[in-house]
Amino acid sequence: MPGIQREVAEHFLEIRAGSKPVNQRLRRFDEEKHKIIGEEIHKLLTAGSIKEVHHPNWLANPVLVKKKNGKMRMFVDYTSLNKACPKVPFPLPRIDQIVDSTAGCETISFLDAYSCYHQIKMKESDQLATFLITPFGMYCYVTMPFGLRNAGATYQRCMLHVFGKHIGSTVEAYVDDIIVMSKKRGDATRCPDLHDVG
Repeated sequence: MPGIQREVAEHFLEIRAGSKPVNQRLRRFDEEKHKIIGEEIHKLLTAGSIKEVHHPNWLANPVLVKKKNGKMRMFVDYTSLNKACPKVPFPLPRIDQIVDSTAGCETISFLDAYSCYHQIKMKESDQLATFLITPFGMYCYVTMPFGLRNAGATYQRCMLHVFGKHIGSTVEAYVDDIIVMSKKRGDATRCPDLHDVG
């Protein structure tokens, strides 16, 4: 996936000076989780979201969480790394205001961005802090992983940049949940040129 251009959005960490890297030891995984992690690592490598590394600084373990549909989703335990990074006070939209903005619209479409975080690249100098230790080797993220502090703020800032003047009129975005709306049904064909964004 080509993803978002760095000029539009790039995630960086700003690790506090003097923070000591934490190397988590590899956790034990049962056979089912071992297989799921292996499949996820293969997908991430194929998509170009991670790359193999040999000299890690920070090391974090994968964590599997069951989703509502019963499938497992892999996250990374970035607890230690997140503690070393200051929180960016970037405001997320108020959900009640987003809901209010759809009042009176005849056409409303709900979109969920696919692999949204992996569309944004990590700042190259910060990639080496996103190390992931697995039974299959050590990797770092080339794209922004889910679970990093301020990742939601980076994505929201990206959405504001991409949709620009359309936010609040024909588009609302709450991180990766996007609403495209029009007051009159016939106006749907004149919505913003969404195929040109990004």
